[in-house]
Amino acid sequence: MVNKYYDLVTSFYEFGWGESFHFPHIGKGESLKESMKRHEHFIALQLGLKPGQKVLDVGCGIGGPLREIARFSLTSVTGLNNNEYQISRGKELNRIAEVDETCEFVKADFMKMPFNDNVFDAVYAIDATCHAPDALGCYKEIYRVLKPGQHFAAYEWCLTDAFDANNLEHQRIKKEIEIGDGLPDIRSTHQCLEALKHAGFEVIWDKDLTIGAPVPWYSPLESQFSLASFRLTTVGLFFLRYMVKALECVGIAPKGSQRVLSFLERARAGLVEGGKKEIFTPMYFFLVRKPL
Repeated sequence: MVNKYYDLVTSFYEFGWGESFHFPHIGKGESLKESMKRHEHFIALQLGLKPGQKVLDVGCGIGGPLREIARFSLTSVTGLNNNEYQISRGKELNRIAEVDETCEFVKADFMKMPFNDNVFDAVYAIDATCHAPDALGCYKEIYRVLKPGQHFAAYEWCLTDAFDANNLEHQRIKKEIEIGDGLPDIRSTHQCLEALKHAGFEVIWDKDLTIGAPVPWYSPLESQFSLASFRLTTVGLFFLRYMVKALECVGIAPKGSQRVLSFLERARAGLVEGGKKEIFTPMYFFLVRKPL
């Protein structure tokens, strides 16, 4: 289901977000692009990456963070992805960025990685392992391929403590996010933390980075008009909707493009509502260590 979802939406994501498909921690006066880079540099710094190390990006998309982190830390990054279209696009972008000698893509399911035990110096995941049908199984695989004494860091999409499973409106918003973003049942921050511990990791620190943020994480999706991210605004989406409809009618856009766009608009509405009610976060960050 997730694989088919990304076959359909990758081009829309790249059109709207660029090469990195994630929500960043936005600082006052920062552009979306600047905050994306800082968000990626932060995870590299938390992992303590050093030149020449071998790093794994779990669920790498088309490799935007992979390329940024590889250049920032002078490491070799392997991107794990189960979507053939995203891998082919990522390889082309690696070639353009001239990192194809040090960075590679491997097509595989992150629930069953094709790597030996204890091979990576660091592992990270950015808005990706939320797609895992079983968090514990996913974290166990990451634990297996990570070298003893080394670190795993991630940004997870999670329900917060404010989510009330008995609240019908909360249930509706949760379902909108799941359907619109191709997710299984969204887990809570506590469920992720417990799964990490059961997988064998030592928790260094964890925090929902949306708490106390100077700019709401969902602001790029909510703004009425912005020159910096016009395609993500309500006005931009209005023009995009009719442009896609016209292109599909004349056969330039593939059949089903309008339906895909409606899924993304549904996801956008759910994300904004979830963010405003503080029942959902795309930035539950944790840094954990595999014991020696």
